[in-house]
Amino acid sequence: MKARIVSIVSVSLILILALCAWTGKQPASNEPRFITVTGDAEVRVVPDEVLLTLGVETWDKDLVVAKDQNDTIVNKVLGLAADYDIDPQHVKTDYINIEPRYRHGTYDEQDFIGFFVRKTIVITLRDISKFEDLLTSALGVGVNYVQGIQFRTTQLRTYRDEARALAIKAAREKAIAMAGELGQEVGEPHVIREDRSGWWSGYGAWWGSRWGGTMTQNVIQELGGSSSTTDTVAPGQISVQARVTVNFQLENYRVLRQSPSLSALFRAGARAHEFSS
Repeated sequence: MKARIVSIVSVSLILILALCAWTGKQPASNEPRFITVTGDAEVRVVPDEVLLTLGVETWDKDLVVAKDQNDTIVNKVLGLAADYDIDPQHVKTDYINIEPRYRHGTYDEQDFIGFFVRKTIVITLRDISKFEDLLTSALGVGVNYVQGIQFRTTQLRTYRDEARALAIKAAREKAIAMAGELGQEVGEPHVIREDRSGWWSGYGAWWGSRWGGTMTQNVIQELGGSSSTTDTVAPGQISVQARVTVNFQLENYRVLRQSPSLSALFRAGARAHEFSS
């Protein structure tokens, strides 16, 4: 009788363990596994346009005089557009500021210096060979600040698409190489994200501001041949960059161990019962 009670208890414990195994979570090794990589690419191209930002500053104790002097210079700069066959829509006044200035930071009339009038003119030049002559002419008519010179490409969309494609290819190659070192294979992409990169410029602050962002590329491609040199100006190349992050699923990973099935546990319980009987 005592042996039969022990047998029943043993079978009950086995059934409880079987039920726990059946209702429990699957082993972690059966869950999908992923590898996340970042692909960087840079396409270098010869610029085909230049953005020239010029500043005109005049001052006088008489505000009307200061403004008239500024307007005269600005009109001469705008007139250069016709001389260099620049479309009027590519010439604009981008910043205007009038500031009364005093000595020693006071506001006493006796310390008043005058009214300072400032304007910024942005010119987009599509013929880079005329760049240096245009700059010289602008300085000759009274421009007293060169606030920025930015060489650009009009085919930016095309080169961005190309850089993005190269970045995606680089990400996959990197994932294959990394997974291969661990004896794994790369499957289908699970998540693809494009990361922002590049540079920004603006002219809303005092005489404008400029910020540039850089990153490390693992793909660099040069396009567009060699750049032309105009007198002492060599535009060189500009870079169009792209970065993507891709999450790939890993395939053919090894399962370290399998949990015993429910039927196997029942069979083990039955054998234990027969043995105790």
